[in-house]
Amino acid sequence: MDLTELRKAVKEAELVDAHAHNIVAIDSALPFISGFSEANGDALSYAPHSLSFKRNLKDVAELYGCEKTLHGVEVHRRLAGLQSVSSTCFRAAGISAILIDDGLRLDKKHEIDWHKNFAPVVGRILRIEHLAEEILNEELPVGSSWTLDFFTEIFVGKLKSVGDKIFGLKSIAAYRSGLEINTNVTKKDAEEGLAEVLHAAKPVRISNKSFIDYVFIRSLEVAQLFDLPMQIHTGFGDKDLDMRLSNPLHLRDVLEDKRFSKCRIVLLHASYPFSKEASYLASIYPQVYLDFGLAVPKLSVHGMISSVKELLELAPIKKVMFSTDGYAFPETFYLGAKKAREVVFSVLCDACADGDLSIPEAIEAAKDIFSQNAIQFYKINYSVKSSGSENRVSPNFVKVNGNDSEDDVLFVRVIWSDASGQQRCRVVPKNRFNYVVTKNGIGLTFASMGMTSFTDGPADETNLTGVGEIRLMPDLSTKWRIPWVKQEEMVLADMHLKPGEAWEYCPREALRRVSKILKDEFNLVMNAGFENEFFILKGILRDGKEELVPFDSAPYCSTSSYDAASYLFHEVIPALHSLNITVEQLHAESGKGQFEMALGHTACMHAADNLIYTREVIRAITRKHGLLATFMPKYALDEIGSGAHVHISLWQNGQNVFMGSGGSSRHGMSKVGEEFLAGVLHHLPAILAFTAPIPNSYDRIQPNTWSGAYKCWGKDNREAPLRTACPPGIQHGLVSNFEIKSFDGCANPHLGLAAILAAGIDGLRNHLSLPEPIDTNPSSLDAELQRLPKSLSESLEALKEDNVFTDLIGEKLLVAIKGIRKAEIDYYSNHKDAYKQLIYRY
Repeated sequence: MDLTELRKAVKEAELVDAHAHNIVAIDSALPFISGFSEANGDALSYAPHSLSFKRNLKDVAELYGCEKTLHGVEVHRRLAGLQSVSSTCFRAAGISAILIDDGLRLDKKHEIDWHKNFAPVVGRILRIEHLAEEILNEELPVGSSWTLDFFTEIFVGKLKSVGDKIFGLKSIAAYRSGLEINTNVTKKDAEEGLAEVLHAAKPVRISNKSFIDYVFIRSLEVAQLFDLPMQIHTGFGDKDLDMRLSNPLHLRDVLEDKRFSKCRIVLLHASYPFSKEASYLASIYPQVYLDFGLAVPKLSVHGMISSVKELLELAPIKKVMFSTDGYAFPETFYLGAKKAREVVFSVLCDACADGDLSIPEAIEAAKDIFSQNAIQFYKINYSVKSSGSENRVSPNFVKVNGNDSEDDVLFVRVIWSDASGQQRCRVVPKNRFNYVVTKNGIGLTFASMGMTSFTDGPADETNLTGVGEIRLMPDLSTKWRIPWVKQEEMVLADMHLKPGEAWEYCPREALRRVSKILKDEFNLVMNAGFENEFFILKGILRDGKEELVPFDSAPYCSTSSYDAASYLFHEVIPALHSLNITVEQLHAESGKGQFEMALGHTACMHAADNLIYTREVIRAITRKHGLLATFMPKYALDEIGSGAHVHISLWQNGQNVFMGSGGSSRHGMSKVGEEFLAGVLHHLPAILAFTAPIPNSYDRIQPNTWSGAYKCWGKDNREAPLRTACPPGIQHGLVSNFEIKSFDGCANPHLGLAAILAAGIDGLRNHLSLPEPIDTNPSSLDAELQRLPKSLSESLEALKEDNVFTDLIGEKLLVAIKGIRKAEIDYYSNHKDAYKQLIYRY
């Protein structure tokens, strides 16, 4: 059999996740390990010894490209941040719609709407027991008391009020009193059950069987009224469940009750270990449907395959649906999707081999199970695509016929930023990328990290030449479909001497190394958010020669300037969003044809990566429209300059700890925040050799231009190079972050952030303190304040005299950086107009 088309259909199918739960904040008290097991308490300590744990942990670590240990994954999650790991997981999973039961009590869980960042369609499943408990936990007016009629009026009323806004109801009766539901529970029994529930201490937890049965029946009546399905937990789950009572065969009275013959019922979790019983019920009762979330991926491979096969022994394919039962952690969604594809492929292959299905029938079955059944069943108004996958799950399918038609991607761009801040790429065919480059990388000469802004050759004093070769190793967690070009992907690369052995000159590794020191010594993570300033230029003919002039001449924050460029940003912003890059705002800046775009803050590694991709997007889309975008600091000496201001904050266990805790905090920041900022201020002259790396950078850093020309700091003082910020929503008097103004578009963002981090670490180690803030224009205090370096020569001298960076950044990398900076100084001092060509490089 040729299973190529079946393999392709399963791999590329976009998924409708019909049963899931809320994701929690990164600092939730819920232990991450609980995402791998249904155990809790002491039993959870044995989870790492299960087959499913070992397999799932390996899969997650491979997705992130991190150490294959629980600790390694947890460290990656904290450093990357929830937004980033969620985007990675959902993009790889290929989930198009999620239905969320938000009744699961989870510490610091996100609201349903938050999940719309990661799937086009997100809907709600209402858990009926949770609603009943919420009602009974409410305070009644003085003199009032609960009666069954009063409760029923409120409960049914609330169900009806949302009946047209939700996708279904759900019951966890199996957890409380079992599935042998009495469809004719008497009012007297229900009243006594309610009284028993109310007699227990708050918060209310419903456990009385008669009252649970009563709530279930009233809910079925509303479900039938609105034609809503009822999901029912069956089979295994948390340990408070009596599995003997979670066998779906106990539902016979409900299924036989003629009042509810039209109610559509979904048996969740493949009813494991009662999968055969569930299959039987779906085969003989028209209203019964099956969902195999949780069984996949919480079982061994054999267990998952056996369970799904048992569901299909009797049940019609049209009644079997996929879900992840993802909860708390985005990784659970990814694992559910990844293993479901592999398991369904395996099951359908066997069905074809056994003669039960033809290949076309198996392809149709895959589409039904993964999306079409759920779309029809839950009445989801969404057309699920079946186009080529974009970095989605790549299941470990059996390779068939060597015919690997993965998708329509032809090429992958492998991108890096060198020590002079230039973004470069190698392009390889997709097949070669998959089978060669991901394992062995791309060969690149040592000289590539010694190149300057004026020539593609190594500077003399870098110790780097054309002798020697490294490997560009793609970081697969950064691989994205290119938004502006069809059939191409792009990925950022690390530099290795050989696969698995980082090269000392690698900028991303330098930032990774310094970030680890901050984490190991102080349990801190640095977050960053960049503000990009850039000019958009257009070509005109003047005296028979093409000349580049500003795109327009409107002033700061003008609506006319934005209107003129809005067609560009209507492409740029969606393209950035497709790369999971948050744009917080944009506006026309003071220069003619100049704009500023503020990006969301995230872990510093991702912030630097995002900056590289943002520049790629802006340059490419403006170029597509016959324009040129440049990020160079001072493209015209008589024009305002462009920076890449960066906002810095410190985080610990998911909390911003840069900020002070009240009125007693000095300058509105914590002691940790002050020491870190003091370190950055102390080393700022040397930091400029990283963040303002070419002579043209110092044409921008001038007094009275909001670029920060003096060595000082201030509170919301935009003339200070370091500015503490109190954005909207922060308590008055406190600051949430500080901004560094002396950072521009020629800087390699990884090296720039590594230098800032190194300086901050020195401040923490030596408990440095800040001088008083400057609350006036520093230029008015010229005689009292130290001027920051006025040239690259001065900042290079400051770097040579500052020993802090040697150990933290790395001696060899510093030698290369100093050699490149010296070459820049020599060249531009002898070629006064050469800076004008930099618009094409930055």
